[in-house]
Amino acid sequence: MSQPTRHLDARERELAKEQAYVTRLYDRLDALREHTRRQLDGVLAQGGGGTMQNRSERDTFATMYAERLARLWAVEHALCFGRIDHAEGESPALDDVPGEEQGEVTGSLYIGRIGLGDGRRRLLIDWRAPVAQPFYRATPAAPMGITRRRHLQTRGRKVVGIDDDLLDVDNLTDDDVATLNGEAALLASITAARTGRMRDIVATIQAEQDRVIRSALDGVLVVQGGPGTGKTVVALHRAAYLLYTHRERLARRGVLILGPNPTFLRYIEQVLPSLGETDVLLSTVGELYPGLRATAKEPDAVAAVKGDARLAKVIARAVADRQRVPRKAISIDLGAHTLTLEPRTLEAAASRAARSRRPHNQARAVFVRHLLNALARQWAKRLGKGVIDDEELADLREELRTEPAVRSALNRLWPYLTPQQLLIGLYTSAERLDAAAGGLLSAAERALLTRAAPRAGDGWQWTESDVPLLDEAAELLGDIDEHVLRASAWMAEEERAAAQAARREEQDRELAYAKEVLELTGMADVLDAERLAARHREETDDLTTAERAAADRTWAFGYVIVDEAQELSPMAWRAVMRRCPAKAMTVVGDIAQTGTSAGPASWDEVLAPYTQGRHRVETLSVNYRTPAELMSVAAGVLTLIGPGLHAPRSVRESGAPPWRQRLADLTELGALAAREAAESGGRLAVLAPAALAAEVGAAVTAAVDGAVAGPGPDALDAPAAVLTVADAKGLEFDAVIVAEPAAILAESPRGASDLYVALTRATRRLGVAHTGDLPAVLSALPDRPAFG
Repeated sequence: MSQPTRHLDARERELAKEQAYVTRLYDRLDALREHTRRQLDGVLAQGGGGTMQNRSERDTFATMYAERLARLWAVEHALCFGRIDHAEGESPALDDVPGEEQGEVTGSLYIGRIGLGDGRRRLLIDWRAPVAQPFYRATPAAPMGITRRRHLQTRGRKVVGIDDDLLDVDNLTDDDVATLNGEAALLASITAARTGRMRDIVATIQAEQDRVIRSALDGVLVVQGGPGTGKTVVALHRAAYLLYTHRERLARRGVLILGPNPTFLRYIEQVLPSLGETDVLLSTVGELYPGLRATAKEPDAVAAVKGDARLAKVIARAVADRQRVPRKAISIDLGAHTLTLEPRTLEAAASRAARSRRPHNQARAVFVRHLLNALARQWAKRLGKGVIDDEELADLREELRTEPAVRSALNRLWPYLTPQQLLIGLYTSAERLDAAAGGLLSAAERALLTRAAPRAGDGWQWTESDVPLLDEAAELLGDIDEHVLRASAWMAEEERAAAQAARREEQDRELAYAKEVLELTGMADVLDAERLAARHREETDDLTTAERAAADRTWAFGYVIVDEAQELSPMAWRAVMRRCPAKAMTVVGDIAQTGTSAGPASWDEVLAPYTQGRHRVETLSVNYRTPAELMSVAAGVLTLIGPGLHAPRSVRESGAPPWRQRLADLTELGALAAREAAESGGRLAVLAPAALAAEVGAAVTAAVDGAVAGPGPDALDAPAAVLTVADAKGLEFDAVIVAEPAAILAESPRGASDLYVALTRATRRLGVAHTGDLPAVLSALPDRPAFG
C-alpha cells in the first residue's frame, strides 16, 4: 500500500472514530434535554392552584427547568470541538464540576461548550474547566503534558474534518502525521463569511486570549488591543469563564456587559447563550436608568460638556440651590392667624437637614419637621395655649401639614425633586444654570446645555449623555415616597405616558419570551403564552438576576465588563463604577479608536481615581480579522492620531488589495456599492460621515436590493448597510466602502480615530469612494480594478 493511500485510510478511520464519539455525546445531550423537559412538564402539570408559597415554588422550579432546557438547546452547534491527548504517565488534575459532568477522567479529554458525564466517565469537558487549559495554551516548547491537540470540524452533528497539532514530536506515528495541520481551525474561522452576528471563538482561542479570559476575578483588568484582535469576543468568553468558575459568587449579583450602542448588543447577543450562559445583562449607558430610554441625538460638543467631570459639581450645586434659606422672614397666612418663619429658624432647619447626611428628598423630612415644630409652637401661642406636650405638638404639626399655605411655603423652600425635574429645570432656566455652573462652566458651555421648555403634552427627549447626569442626580436626591410624588402638569403627563409605554413594551417582551419558552419546551399546545406571561408578572420573585438588576438603579453587580470603553465620558464612568462597588471589572478598548470628544487620552486618566493606579493591563497584539493589505492602509492613519502608536500584527493576507474610486457625485455610490456587493459575495457596509449619511443611504438603498440605511437589527442582516462610523463601532463586515474619508477626518476633533475605525471593519475587501481630494495618508491607494 502506498504512503498517500495509507495516510488516507488512517484519516478515514480517525474521522469514523470521532464521529462515533460525537454521536455518543449528542445522545447524552438529548437524554439530558428529555429528562429536563419531563421535570418541567411535571411542574407545569400541577396547575396554578394552592397557596401563594406553593405557586411561588412551582414557578421557581418551572423557571429553573425552562432556563436549563434553553441552555441545553443553545449548545447544539459545535457541541464538541476539540480533544487533547496526554503523554503516558501524565494524568490531568481533577476539578469540581456540576452533576451532569461528573465521572472519572481517563484517556483523551474531549473539549466542548458544556460538560457532560454519564456518572462513570466525564464524556465532555467544559472549555472553562482548569483541566481544559492545555487545549488553548500548549505549544511544542511547553506542551503541558499534552502529546496532541485535535480540532474537530462539524456541520450539524456530523464530523466533517479533523486537524491535529502534534506537540510531542518524539512520539509521532504514521497515523499522527496523516492528519497534521496546525492552523486550519483558526484560519477557517477568521476567513468565513460574516453572518450578521458575532460568533464565539471557543474552538479557536489563542494563548494570549486564553490568558486574559482566565485572569483572576478581582480588580480592574484593562484589555487594550487594536482592531481585529478579538477584544470583544475575549471579554464575552471571560464573562462565561467567570460565571463557570465563580458561579456561587456571581449568580447572586449577576454580570453586566456594557456596549457602545443597541446594534452592537444585538450583534453579540448570541455569543454567551452559545456558551451556555443566558442570565447576563447586556446594556448601553443609555439604558442604565430604569424606565427611561435615551434615544435622542445631540451634537458632539453638547455631549462633551455633559460628559465632563465638572458636571458632578454642577449637579451638586443645582441640588443645593433648590434648598432655599431666605435672608428675610417668611409670612404664612392661615386666615385668622399669620405665622412667621424667621431666618434663624430656617437656617437651623437647613443645618439639621445637612447634618443628617441624607439625600435631598430624605433630608427634606428633617427640614420640614423642624419647621413644622416651630410653626406648631407659634400657633399654640396664638391660640392662647401655654406649654404643650408632645401629643398636642404632633396634632398641631399634622394639622399645619395639610394647610395649603404651609405646604406651598415648604415646597418652595425644599421641594421634592425627581432627577428628571432637576435636569429639566437646569436646562430650561438660564438663572438656575448660571447659579449651578457659574465659575465651573464657561458662558459658551452653559449655552450648549440650554434648551427650551417642552410644550404641554410633549415629552422630554433624553440623550445618552443625559443618563449619567440623571444617575448622579438620583444619588444626590434619593427616592421619593410615591404618595408625595407630585410633578408639574406637563411633567406628570410625560411620566404617565412614559410609564404606560414602558408597561406595554415590557408586556410585549414577556409575551415573546413566554412563546419562545413554550415552543422550546414543546408545551405550546398545553399552556397559553399569555397565561404564562401573566403568571410571570404576578410573581416578581421569579425574575432572573439580570431582570431584577435591569429594574433597579442601585443594583450592585458582581462583575462588570465594559466594551469600547474608550468611548465613555468621565460622568459615564461615575455611573458605571456605582454599579460595581467591588471594582471587579474588565475594561476593553483601544485608545487609538476613541471617537468622542469626552473620551480619555489614557486608561490611567479615567481609572486612576477609582483604582488608585492599581488596575492591570493586558495587551492583545495579533489582528485576526483585518488582512495585512487592509491593515497597512489603516496603519498610516495612526500617525495622525498620535506618536508611538502601532497597528496590531495581521495573521493573514486576503489577496484583495484595497482600492479607491473617484465619483462625480454621491449618486454614483449606489452603482459602486451594487458592484462591490456582487463581487465580494458577502455582507457589505458603506461607512459615511454623519452629515452625508442620509444622502449616501438614499443612493445605496436605491441601487442594492435589500440594502438598509441606518443602525439597528436590520442593518446586521442586510446584504448591504449604510452606517456612520459611530454606528459601526465593534462590528465587522466582509467588505467595506469608506465614503468621503476627508469628510470623516474633518467632521470631529477625533476624526482621525473615526477614519481608523472605518478602515478596519472589513475582513476581506476595502474600498474608498470620494468626490473630492483624498487625505494624504490615502493618496497612494490604487484605482479600483474593472468589475468582473
